[in-house]
Amino acid sequence: MWQSYIKHFKNYLRLERALSGNSVEAYVRDVEKLEEFVTLAGINLAPGKIEEAHLTAFLKYLAELGLAAHSQARMLSGIKAFFKYLVLENEIADDPTELLESPRLPRKLPDVLSYEEIESMLGAIDHSTPEGTRNRAIIEVLYSSGLRVSELTSLLLTHCYFDIGFLRILGKGDKVRLVPIGKEAIKYTQIYLEHVRNEIAPDKDSGDIVFLNRRGGQLSRVMIFLMIKDIAEKAGIQKNVSPHTFRHSFATHLIEGGASLRAVQEMLGHESITTTEIYTHLDRDYLKQIVKEFHPRG
Repeated sequence: MWQSYIKHFKNYLRLERALSGNSVEAYVRDVEKLEEFVTLAGINLAPGKIEEAHLTAFLKYLAELGLAAHSQARMLSGIKAFFKYLVLENEIADDPTELLESPRLPRKLPDVLSYEEIESMLGAIDHSTPEGTRNRAIIEVLYSSGLRVSELTSLLLTHCYFDIGFLRILGKGDKVRLVPIGKEAIKYTQIYLEHVRNEIAPDKDSGDIVFLNRRGGQLSRVMIFLMIKDIAEKAGIQKNVSPHTFRHSFATHLIEGGASLRAVQEMLGHESITTTEIYTHLDRDYLKQIVKEFHPRG
């Protein structure tokens, strides 16, 4: 139902508006993300039946996934171009995006880091110290798998399946999910385990915990927060950086790279966007392929 409209929209952008190939592909991806959301939410409407309320729900969903406001605004510009095209072609009488405002960055959300800024932070870590080796692994895992800080601090050795590239995560409400972990995160976590953690005697409550403090205890959320703030400062990054920044960056970079909304939702451990439909878990090989294909450090 949507593909015919998208095909003609693509031709319009290329032939009549003479946009570059990259711009055309970006606009088409934006519309395809809207189509995916419509399907996931069980709305099942043709483009001509989409209303402002549906588009508002779509933007809300993107925000809940952690997509940065500037990325939402860029995606909205592609969708607005699509509906303006439908008006131009007399497919619809009224443009549902006409009164739709670009999203504003909520103050409670941390900034999203660019891939270059993340590399800058990784480069600012002192790898000659045990703490530096551990901290490199922590940031790699946060960014590779989009974990909440509580999920990172409670990560268990017995829940790391590096041989198949997955972590077993106990999320909110004690819900378990499997998330892919990239090769760089595996590499630096194994270096930490072999050369640092093996030299630490865990306390009685932390024998299975992956990331430990120097006394063998579980790291606190505050310790992770302060560590990341310190590294960001050393890297000269002026943004408000916290552990959650890497979760937002994970989601933003995957979606902007072309990853499926449903796959990102699954990896983040979010609830389904619809109460009328129950989804089975996506195939694990598919999730792994999503990270490999679209994550900068996949």
